Amino acid sequence: MQKLALLLVAVFLVLPGPHAAAQDNIGHDRHRHHHNPKHPTEVPTPARFVTSRASDVVLPLPEEKDAFVFAVFGDRTGGPVDGVKVLADAVRDVNLLEPDLVMTVGDLINGYNTTPAWLEQMREYKEIMNELRCPWFPVAGNHDVYWRGEGRPPEEHEANYEMHFGPLWYAFRHKNCWFIALYSDEANPETGERNFNKPECQRMSDEQFSWLKDTLRKAADADHIFLFLHHPRWLGGQYGDDWDKVHRALVAAGNVTAVFAGHIHRMRYDPKDGIEYVTLATVGGGQGETVPQAGWLHQYHLVTVRKQQVALAALPVGEVMDVREITGQFADECARLVAAAPRFDGPLTLGADGTVSQEFKVTINNPTSRQADFTITPDSADLRWLFSPDHTHAIIEPGGSRQLTFRARRAGDSIDALLRTPDLVLHADVLMPGHRYAMPERRIAIPLNLDAVPPPLAATPDLALHLSGTDALRLAPGEVTIPDGPFTVECWINADSFSSRIGIISRAENSEWGLFVNNGRPHMAVHLSGRYIRAESQTPLKTGQWHHLAGVFDGKEVRMYVDGVLRARTAGQGPRTANRRPIFIGADPNSDNAPMSFFRGSMDSVRISSGAVYTGETFSPSRRLTPAENTLLLLNMDALFGRSPWTETPDRRARPIGTLVGSPVLVPAE
Repeated sequence: MQKLALLLVAVFLVLPGPHAAAQDNIGHDRHRHHHNPKHPTEVPTPARFVTSRASDVVLPLPEEKDAFVFAVFGDRTGGPVDGVKVLADAVRDVNLLEPDLVMTVGDLINGYNTTPAWLEQMREYKEIMNELRCPWFPVAGNHDVYWRGEGRPPEEHEANYEMHFGPLWYAFRHKNCWFIALYSDEANPETGERNFNKPECQRMSDEQFSWLKDTLRKAADADHIFLFLHHPRWLGGQYGDDWDKVHRALVAAGNVTAVFAGHIHRMRYDPKDGIEYVTLATVGGGQGETVPQAGWLHQYHLVTVRKQQVALAALPVGEVMDVREITGQFADECARLVAAAPRFDGPLTLGADGTVSQEFKVTINNPTSRQADFTITPDSADLRWLFSPDHTHAIIEPGGSRQLTFRARRAGDSIDALLRTPDLVLHADVLMPGHRYAMPERRIAIPLNLDAVPPPLAATPDLALHLSGTDALRLAPGEVTIPDGPFTVECWINADSFSSRIGIISRAENSEWGLFVNNGRPHMAVHLSGRYIRAESQTPLKTGQWHHLAGVFDGKEVRMYVDGVLRARTAGQGPRTANRRPIFIGADPNSDNAPMSFFRGSMDSVRISSGAVYTGETFSPSRRLTPAENTLLLLNMDALFGRSPWTETPDRRARPIGTLVGSPVLVPAE
């Protein structure tokens, strides 16, 4: 079933009342002349509005008149047998919304069979639909009446349908609105053939058309008339042009607001002459999901009816949340589940040539009070990694855990630029009565032992990391921890260009710190005691030239050095406002922890240190920085380990760190 991350309102139209059509010319869409009219309101009176406060603001109240909501279900059939599960999800959704009634547009069962199988499918469908808290009304589609097999009666399954579902066409009144169900699979009156691909089989009989006109006259005083049928005959083509006479009758009635159909398994909206022609997609039927957000998905419509206007909204099946189900305990448990890290029995040992052949075990925990359904997949973008099994499923009981065993293999070609480290991809659904709550996908790095991998030597010629303006290096929260108090951030940059705001090294987002260049002028900002303390150089940097930048906070002031010269200082002290955001090199994190304000050019010798490394007015910056006792991060950009550069630590034991974003490349520094 297609699930969207957000509740998709695929169609939302506010339609004026049908009587407005009397003022419009035929052939003109009346909705061009109405711009989402507001709901009628009343001036508040003491009987309806009370307060003990004085205010000149008048808060209009909604009119106390009847308004109601009904739902419309699309096709259930033409898809997999378990499409009934999608139907059941739609019933659950609609029960949470509690409309007055549910209409269908046909193809309720798979049909195309003989009576025994037809009856079984009918019972299955009705058992699910009868779980609705509101009344529901069927419409006959081709799947519901077409017969296949021996003993075909002339009317095929029409008798079965009318015995178990109801009349092939009918109408009823609700809150001064009329609902009309039509039958679009009447046989060819001459041959008896039923075929929705032939125009001669898609004609409305004189009997049904006469009944329709009588019903329209009976409903002349209704606020709205809504029609429902299976085939969207107004689309023409194989449906022919028989609908034209029906359409003329609907327009002449003057109060037909909307006509709903299904069959084509996609949504369409085709208004004509002031009548809303709406085609629904599916509720469990065959669904190719060509463009889900453009109407190829499992969905149902909610129609809100007022005398003056009608609103239409399409909701994806399964996306309605049960407020009463999401207790504080349940939400907290889901948060713990997402935060629960799998436990590995040990790292995979990478040989000097990149070879791996090793079994590993991972333990998955379910900290919730509900069953959780997990899918666990070892994965790597490096195709030289092979895992067995390639994925596995596990339903873990509340508070339980499961240990799973995998075997990892990697061919020993080499450790090259195409190397990618492996991850464990976790999908989890928390199982509640009648609904699955999907947790966000997580990718957890499978630990590696790199003791046998030789660290890179200093590159000849010296290399730098070139960023194109959409690239960066991301250091995950926890990869580099800067203690509160004095610290230093520095690097060498050679810019191709400057924009109004560029993040050089930053984890700033209303907190922490950042080294920036705005319009060519570098500055260091540190968030202390609830505000940023900023030291900005007023001398612009030059493009196409290497510059050393160093931002220092010594506990009493923030300083900005450029090429070893103190360019700005601003007094400030207090605790640094911490966060758990990533550090970006060559960008700045936004509120979603994604990179923004990208740098364009080359970067080298990125170093973060605890303490104030530079204290005087001037110093001579080394072109190649070296690690010291207080070094927390040092990237001399000598080589990449897959998508990670190597960092040098004071004990000179190199390790890969961070993940490249985009496609940065190593280039000669000069």
